[in-house]
Amino acid sequence: MFAPTTYNNKLITWVYNVAKLTQPDQVLWLDGSDAEYQRLIKTLTAAGTLQPLNQRLRPNSYLARSDPKDVARVESRTFICSKEEKDAGPTNNWHDPDEMREILRDRFEGSMRGRTMYVVPFSMGPVGGPISQVGVELTDSAYVALSMHVMTRVGQGALDVLGNDGEFVPAVHSVGYPLRDIWTDRRPDIPWPCNEDKYIVHFPETREIWSYGSGYGGNALLGKKCYALRIASVQARDNGWMAEHMMILKVTPPPVKGIDSPDGLLTEWTQPEPIYVAGAFPSACGKTNLAMIETPADLPGWKFETIGDDIAWMKPGADGQLYGINPEFGFFGVAPGTNYKTNPNAMRAMEKDTIFTNVALTDDGDVWWEGIDGPHPAHLVDWQGRDIYWRAAKKSYVLMDADITPVKAAHPNSRFTSPTRNAPSLAQEYSNAPEGVPISAILFGGRRPSLVPLVTESKSWAHGVYMGATIASEQTAAAEGTVGELRRDPMAMKPFIGYNVADYWQHWLDMETIIGESNLPVIYRVNWFRQEDGEFLWPGFTQNAHVLKWVYERVTGKTHALVTPLGLTPLPAQIPQADERLFKVDVQGWFKEHELSGEYLRKMNAPKALQRVLTDDDASLVALALHED
Repeated sequence: MFAPTTYNNKLITWVYNVAKLTQPDQVLWLDGSDAEYQRLIKTLTAAGTLQPLNQRLRPNSYLARSDPKDVARVESRTFICSKEEKDAGPTNNWHDPDEMREILRDRFEGSMRGRTMYVVPFSMGPVGGPISQVGVELTDSAYVALSMHVMTRVGQGALDVLGNDGEFVPAVHSVGYPLRDIWTDRRPDIPWPCNEDKYIVHFPETREIWSYGSGYGGNALLGKKCYALRIASVQARDNGWMAEHMMILKVTPPPVKGIDSPDGLLTEWTQPEPIYVAGAFPSACGKTNLAMIETPADLPGWKFETIGDDIAWMKPGADGQLYGINPEFGFFGVAPGTNYKTNPNAMRAMEKDTIFTNVALTDDGDVWWEGIDGPHPAHLVDWQGRDIYWRAAKKSYVLMDADITPVKAAHPNSRFTSPTRNAPSLAQEYSNAPEGVPISAILFGGRRPSLVPLVTESKSWAHGVYMGATIASEQTAAAEGTVGELRRDPMAMKPFIGYNVADYWQHWLDMETIIGESNLPVIYRVNWFRQEDGEFLWPGFTQNAHVLKWVYERVTGKTHALVTPLGLTPLPAQIPQADERLFKVDVQGWFKEHELSGEYLRKMNAPKALQRVLTDDDASLVALALHED
């Protein structure tokens, strides 16, 4: 079936050509309706891909189990195919674009035989908004089509924005598991089709995305990391804006008492203006927790509201300020460790309308993962569909009585896919401000058990860019690598920059000229994870609101700061809950840190401006060391 709902000839021709290459049994254009969503649910349930959860406990929610070999992004199989290798840079896998097109043609030829090719038109950001853009994903996975319904604004509205000649980002995806060969011999489908041979490929000059072999997350939901970051970062560089791996949070202080009325009976109150804070954190460093933070009891009247939890597109507005939107429509969060203490608003968002992938299943049809609230159930079905049993003496789940080998109930990278509208912390600006919100501050943070203070304000824009460029954090299960290994992750964008990292840093530096010094957000480095003797010095979670309060007061000129060689930090009384060790500057430790940072920047061929910042920081540390002596 080929039933286009657009007169955009470029789009229709592209769909036709991809269908000719991949040879699906039918082509289905999605309209984004609720009825269509339910049809996809029905299709996936019949195929065994989705299992309905207890509808009383989790209305309209389902569980999926992926192939055990298809559980996370595959950075080693992710490619930037720029025309010149130098344009991909040292942080990306480069492949000659002409050679890669030949490889992809071979993989995609007939890859959709026996399947439906879904045409998924989608808007990143509010449909028709000035920062928003349109993409179209072609996929043979109903699971991907369903997930795109949650994560983006799918349907006719995106096609209407395109009109007859509008531009879009073309994205092609196949699980690489055709159901029949060229001779029409068929094989049965499986609940999670995929292929051991995987390619996630980006052509930055032509803005194309091709993904083969995986049905999981960032490999297959091509509006997310592939478009919203890798391709959009190239678009942003070329057009003077920013596509970043950032959450956006609205911070509003309590009303303040005004002047007593003339009759002495009434008191006027005024509501100070909010600020909007963006923040970049590597995986498992608290970004989603911060994006959905609740007000702690010791900060009455303060209000924190979610704009976005993962991606920010930011463009200069007519007034010169930097305006940001969350281009996504849903949350794609890591389940393990999420609970009503760490992230209560995320827990509430997934109480309904949620697709869970690779979590465990309880006997009463609910979901479970390591770190969720409540006791350990005696029995679970784990993420691989196996019966497992809790052994209190071992403090772990095991497969059977005779087997004492510990197993994980949920995969460490198991996920929940929930509509953004479900979050009780969602700010009204998310849906009623398509032009974006003005960004006043940017936070960079990583998981550092030592050295890095709780919060530090940059001395300048270039100094703030240096802070972001040298972020280091412990490796997590969300990407390939050794868990616990310290990994440099500039701006939390290392796996997502669509071009040379040195040019990316230069683009950040150039934003000072594009925006203008007076309109620049203030940049901060934060670290919730500092330890001493194995104990965390900061409670984290809702107490991080105190850091946000200090940032608000700094940005609005309501408080002073202590000048240190690393930047500006709070005075002791400004965050009374903070242990003074959280702000201690270990001079020798920072000399070593700067030595490592300098080696890293030189290896990446960083702009000279960042290397000069490092030299200036070292000079300040020398002065402090002499003073201490």
